[in-house]
Amino acid sequence: MKTLFILNDPPYGTERSYNGLRLARALSKQPDQKVRVFLMGDAVACAKAGQKLPEGYYNAGDMVKMVAAVGEVGLCATCMTARGLEEDDLVAGAVRKTLNDLAAWTAEADKVLVF
Repeated sequence: MKTLFILNDPPYGTERSYNGLRLARALSKQPDQKVRVFLMGDAVACAKAGQKLPEGYYNAGDMVKMVAAVGEVGLCATCMTARGLEEDDLVAGAVRKTLNDLAAWTAEADKVLVF
């Protein structure tokens, strides 16, 4: 089964993106599951490399890397540009994508979950 997660919220200040990434990772461990995550709006900041957080606090960048290691993670190119993010700013496995890519991923998905 192919599941697409679309995340919109920033990495911190709300737990929606955190919970979406947690669920994507957990689902990827199930047999016969293919997971894709598309980050839009403020969620593109989840994939920013070099995040420094207080000890004991989750790191969204690390979570994106974990999901990318078992699935695919795409970031909205327009949203990245609006926030001054370049591909060199991203964690390993996170890739700049377009709305057309999201449309294709949506058409291929069996389920789409939006956070």
